This record gives sequence, C-alpha cells and structure tokens, in this order.
Amino acid sequence: MSATDPFAGLTTVELTWREKQCEYWLRFGDYIAERMPDSHRRVVGFAPDAVFAFVRWTAGDDGAVFSRLDILRALPAGAPHQSLPFVRPGAEILLTAEGWPKVEQVFRLIDAIGAQGVPPAAVAPDHWRHMHHRLLAGGEPRPYTLLRHRAWLKRRSILP
Repeated sequence: MSATDPFAGLTTVELTWREKQCEYWLRFGDYIAERMPDSHRRVVGFAPDAVFAFVRWTAGDDGAVFSRLDILRALPAGAPHQSLPFVRPGAEILLTAEGWPKVEQVFRLIDAIGAQGVPPAAVAPDHWRHMHHRLLAGGEPRPYTLLRHRAWLKRRSILP
C-alpha cells in the first residue's frame, strides 16, 4: 500500500450482499474509509482501536447454513492480531457467536446497550470479552450499565 492509499494502516473488512444467499454486514462500527469494487461488495476501513461487529450469514437451498457474529477491535499496523476471513490483516477478537440463535442473543444484548444511549462501538472491550465467556459457558452476562460505561471512560482517559 502506498502512502496515498486511504486504506493504508487500516483494518479492512470486505462486506458482501447477495440477498438471501451471502450477507456479510456490520451490526455496528464507525469506519473511516470505503470503496465499492462491484455492486455486491464494499470494503470498509477501520482506524486502530475501533470496535465493530461483523456479521456473516450464508444460505443454501434449505435455508441458513452459516451464521456468525464477531465483535472485533482494529489494531495498529504491525501489531499481533488474530486472522479472520474477510478481515485484513486481522483484528483482536473480543466476542464470537456462531449459529443463528446465539447471534440473535448477542443482537438483543447489543440492543439493550444501545437502548441506554451507549453506542455499542464505545463499550469497554473487557465487557465484550466478559459477554463472550459468559455466553460460551451458558450463563447470562452482567448488564452493561451507564455506571460501568462512565467508569470505562474515566479509566480510558488515564490509561497510557
């Protein structure tokens, strides 16, 4: 990538939309660059530390065959990362849900956070990790409250 490339240093995500066949989209997240290679694909770029939710859903002749939601944190260029399909060079995985019932459960949890006026992309990364582990263990995650969010914002302001 050259210095004039608007995607240089960004985490890119390839989004595909073929209605009822292959739908890769963002549930939340603020990207800072975008291009459309064709009518069915978009590539978006996230700045380091941006948090976003990437949803992948594919169907066959008999309905959904794959559903997955990943909540990811973009990392600075050259930082160690986890590899995921359609995410380049990779990202930090904060939460993963696979199978439509689990994906829907995470959607409801995201909606509950948003209903409090907290943008999901601004939630403490530790909370997404907590949710991932609680859901994996079959438990109910602690709610993300305004008090927790204010504490996260204060902690983030003093961290290096």
